[in-house]
Amino acid sequence: MKKIPILMFAFAILSGMASGQKNVPENIKKEFAKKYPSAQNIKWASEESNEWEAEFKINDTEMSASYDNKGTWLESETEITAKDLPAAVTNTLTKDFAGYKTGEMSAIENPRMKGFELALKKGGKSIEVVIDNAGKVLKKTEVKKEK
Repeated sequence: MKKIPILMFAFAILSGMASGQKNVPENIKKEFAKKYPSAQNIKWASEESNEWEAEFKINDTEMSASYDNKGTWLESETEITAKDLPAAVTNTLTKDFAGYKTGEMSAIENPRMKGFELALKKGGKSIEVVIDNAGKVLKKTEVKKEK
């Protein structure tokens, strides 16, 4: 008897995951396929009512791309390492964020800019910064610890 509720729970979870994949509007899938024809292991999610995000790989590189409900591309992120950063960004990190350790790094691109999103940590302080290709800091956000 105890197995039935567990099986029902597992079925509900799996059904929800499958329906999340099925509910991606065709216009969004079509636009994504045009922009990323070689994408593999595509996983779709909708974190907001008007935005869809695909997480995928191209040549073993993890990426994500966001689209609105009309199929308009909003932004892409590509996982990178410190060696992928241009000199201007590295110089900004050295000058403006001395003593910070780098965490996750992504190259970001949207219709307005190309740049980098970096997680930085110093002592107990964690921040996220967005830096453009020229090394200009566009955004700096303190990351609050989750309780």
